[in-house]
Amino acid sequence: MTAADLETVFRWRNDPQIRRFMYTTHQLEWTEHCAWFERTLSTGGAHLLIYQSDQTPLGFVNISCKRSKGVADWGFYLAPEAPVGTGRSLGAAVLRFSFDSLRLHKLCGEVLSFNERSIRFHQRLGFTQEGRLREQHFDGDRYHDIVCFGLLKSEWQAFSQRGNHVS
Repeated sequence: MTAADLETVFRWRNDPQIRRFMYTTHQLEWTEHCAWFERTLSTGGAHLLIYQSDQTPLGFVNISCKRSKGVADWGFYLAPEAPVGTGRSLGAAVLRFSFDSLRLHKLCGEVLSFNERSIRFHQRLGFTQEGRLREQHFDGDRYHDIVCFGLLKSEWQAFSQRGNHVS
């Protein structure tokens, strides 16, 4: 992701269907969005990526390498107009990038418990549910559980070799 992608990601992030599954659900202001981008670039340890197909931007990915060496967290969302199947190809690309290019040992994800689609998505990618943080997130009205996922490089390799890879 570059500064040239800021407007596109801002539009995606503020879409109500994306915002409702985020930790911060309010409509972002432009200055807030730009400050996040600058802060993330200046602190380092994050890979902000735009997923494209046929040179069309279709999703955003954040891989944050701020945990132990070789362990990262990821978050993502698709463009509201992304065609069916985009998530599958985005997931495959992110896992290849994470384990082959970044040489991660483990990739972790967190999902709000009511986001059943994302929970199933993580499971289809081969992630293991490692925990549940009960009533961990308050959205302004109520508390929600957070479902924690992890995928080891060795698990990803075995999962892919069994023909379960997503592509």
